[in-house]
Amino acid sequence: MGMGSSDEARAARRTTARRALRDWLVDVCCISLAAVFSMVACESVANDPPMSDGALFADVVAGALGCLALWLRRRRPVELAVVLLCVGLVSYYVAGPLLVALFTVAVHRPLRTVALVVAGAAAQILTTPLVHPDPDLDYVGDVLLGALLVSGAIGWGMFVRSRRQLLASLRERAARAEAEAALRAERTQRLTRERIAREMHDVLAHRLSLLSVHAGALEYRADASPREVAAAAGVIRSSAHQALQDLREVIGVLRAPESDADGGPPDRPQPTLADLPRLVEESRRAGMRVTLSDEAGVTGPGSRPGTGTAPDTGPDTGIGLAPAAVPGATGRTAYRIVQEGLTNARKHAPDTEVTVTAAGAPVEGLTVEVRNAVRVPARARTPGAPPGRQEGPAAIPAAIPGAGQGLAGLAERAALVGGRLECGPSPAGDFRLYAWLPWPA
Repeated sequence: MGMGSSDEARAARRTTARRALRDWLVDVCCISLAAVFSMVACESVANDPPMSDGALFADVVAGALGCLALWLRRRRPVELAVVLLCVGLVSYYVAGPLLVALFTVAVHRPLRTVALVVAGAAAQILTTPLVHPDPDLDYVGDVLLGALLVSGAIGWGMFVRSRRQLLASLRERAARAEAEAALRAERTQRLTRERIAREMHDVLAHRLSLLSVHAGALEYRADASPREVAAAAGVIRSSAHQALQDLREVIGVLRAPESDADGGPPDRPQPTLADLPRLVEESRRAGMRVTLSDEAGVTGPGSRPGTGTAPDTGPDTGIGLAPAAVPGATGRTAYRIVQEGLTNARKHAPDTEVTVTAAGAPVEGLTVEVRNAVRVPARARTPGAPPGRQEGPAAIPAAIPGAGQGLAGLAERAALVGGRLECGPSPAGDFRLYAWLPWPA
């Protein structure tokens, strides 16, 4: 563990020590500017007669060493600035390197460290004129000039620092926005896949279950007459044709470039609440015993409670206005719930009577309920079925397989429109699928 940590530390130090070409160029420019500034600013000092040649030479050497020490400004800017501040008390020619060191501290160190270094620089500005005054300036002028130069170096360094922080923040925000965009795209793809799965299930499960029922009838009706076989085959062919048509429509949805405003498929005619009687009639033709109870006439113009039919009614009944008041998304969801309920009853409880109830009003909401017996009664000839049907355990066809995701998809559909879904055995002993959906005024 210690060996690995030391290796990583050495690698980090090597990475830090390695200079890029841009760093070399910047450091060379800083050293050059510091040397030029020191020579120009200290010209009056070099021509000052009271200063001996030895002192001048030592001052120039100190300034040269300060310029060379700027190679350390990236790794140890604070230490370099402190040393130059101390040397600046007795040397004129370190003024240029000192300003570069203060600039580096302001760029690379936090504000608290910068404040401490500035306090040291302020003390040095107030003390230096007393130790070796400038021959051309008095004390006040020397202090003001030093304060101006230090303030300029610190201010410029903090400006560079803030600009770098702004750029880093913008890069971070861009990276975060890119990551969030990728997450949104992934979520959109997942929601699209789930919507496609629901659409495939809703469209094909009902049709294929009808196919399975009729095919099972042919399999277990060995004594059926040619007319009955032809009729069943015709229903199978019609259901298969409709299933293929629905599949083509779904594939067309997948190929379409856009969707409608509520996220549904474009250009695909969606079922509404008024299509419930047709759905019930399809199930009846498949041999199911289905009763549609439309207590409020919401499934179609003039729907008669308890029958699921739509007799001719006059314009004064007022019932024909109800379907138009049901929102499209609510009607489609109610239709899909009833469709799934009938499909599940056909799969898991064949030969049981199914009751479909639709009721509701604006503000109160729309309720749909599908009930069927949980236990499958003994197989008996269905009223109206042709004679000669086989009975007993040998005549019971195998259960239609299912994926088990239909009720979960219904709960999602109901939640999307602001409703709720309940399913399970009821106190009466039958299976109950119930949904409440909002119906605005």
